[in-house]
Amino acid sequence: MNTTATTRIEHDLIGDRELPNDVYYGVHTLRALENFPITGTAISIYPDLIRALASIKKAAALANRDLGLLSDAHCQAIGAACDELLAGKLHEQFVVDVIQGGAGTSTNMNANEVIANRALELMGHAKGEFQHLHPNEHVNLGQSTNDVYPSALKIAAWHGISGLIESMAYLRAAFEAKAAEFKDVLKMGRTQLQDAVPMTLGQEFTTYAVMLAEDEQRLREAQQLICELNMGATAIGTGITAHPDYAARVIAHLRAITGIPLATAPNLIEATQDCGAFVQLSGVLKRVATKLSKSCHDLRLLSSGPRAGLGEINLPAVQAGSSIMPGKVNPVIPEVVNQIAYEVIGNDVTVTFAAEAGQLQLNAFEPIIAHSLFKSVGHLSAGCRTLADRCVSGITANVQHMRDAVTNSIGIVTALNPYIGYAHATEVAQAAHASGGSVYDEVLKRGLMTREQLDAVLRPETLTQPVPLNLAPRLS
Repeated sequence: MNTTATTRIEHDLIGDRELPNDVYYGVHTLRALENFPITGTAISIYPDLIRALASIKKAAALANRDLGLLSDAHCQAIGAACDELLAGKLHEQFVVDVIQGGAGTSTNMNANEVIANRALELMGHAKGEFQHLHPNEHVNLGQSTNDVYPSALKIAAWHGISGLIESMAYLRAAFEAKAAEFKDVLKMGRTQLQDAVPMTLGQEFTTYAVMLAEDEQRLREAQQLICELNMGATAIGTGITAHPDYAARVIAHLRAITGIPLATAPNLIEATQDCGAFVQLSGVLKRVATKLSKSCHDLRLLSSGPRAGLGEINLPAVQAGSSIMPGKVNPVIPEVVNQIAYEVIGNDVTVTFAAEAGQLQLNAFEPIIAHSLFKSVGHLSAGCRTLADRCVSGITANVQHMRDAVTNSIGIVTALNPYIGYAHATEVAQAAHASGGSVYDEVLKRGLMTREQLDAVLRPETLTQPVPLNLAPRLS
């Protein structure tokens, strides 16, 4: 019922409310806007979530039509409205806050109302004329927030994870390129920040690529766990109000719409209350963040200086580093990725507590789980690409500086252990450290090895990989 040309009246169990006639959301969404002014951030920032909701509503309409529960006209109108959402239209109409009470009901109703009102327009009716097509009776037919919302989260997360894996592979390729570029650059390895034994800079950069590859695989494994949906569970998993064949039909349509290998959970009651897949995914995201942050700490350390630090590599200068110190350049790109990692680790704690707090047949805290996961996935993806483009691809090596450090290091004495024995090696190391001289000269001075023997043992290719030992009798 219209009051003026610019407004309309909608009704719910609380009463009547006036809405602007140009908005597609309805009274339930309006009340959610008033009830949850929490972050000021609307769910429209997560387009994958909106597309997931649209996919579910379209699949449900098709399933209910197949079962004779929804007319062809209603199914066609709902499907067309969902197709517009899938194409990116009307996302601004998803206005409820990302953090909300009600276990996601406000988000589900926001979708039901937008789809219903757009479907009404496509049928030649005005928004709010729900006697022709209703948000609950038609768009939400055979559904509950309790199966729609977690299913939408999983579909959205699946797409987000796919994007994150691509971003990680992009960063991995940048590290692999640098590993190849630096494959012959000799440097000192370090344990506990102390000189250890030589390695190549290429070997060091290879480890960063390998860590990413490992976590790409862990993400693929976690991705498979979120392919089980509880669609057809309705309120608590018993399937009340849904047709006996609905669950199988809606999953089949969802697979076709999304291209994701979705399946119906074996036990819908368990699946409706359990958030274990989200906890697993969040834990893998924390793993990714932890190792990515470790790599960024390494880049900061290796580039420290440029004169009074390690100064082994140079990060590209992307901005001035100080408002008071002229010429200072800071490792701002690794630093921003470090901060993303800290956020992700904190998000994992949030997901853990929210999942643990689920009671009886439903977890009411899935909105904060969703918000935390989506932030983690999105920020990690952006961080990986930023690190690749703005930092890793432009790294250069201070080759001579690193080689000199190896030559002057006490650490190379480890390579001599098999030839002169641990006791002699210890004496050499202590003497070289005390005098400030080199291990090389100290070994020659003590007559422990010949120059030819030393040169053979202390070659870069010998120092940085396993080689057959040609052991001569040790001097006692």
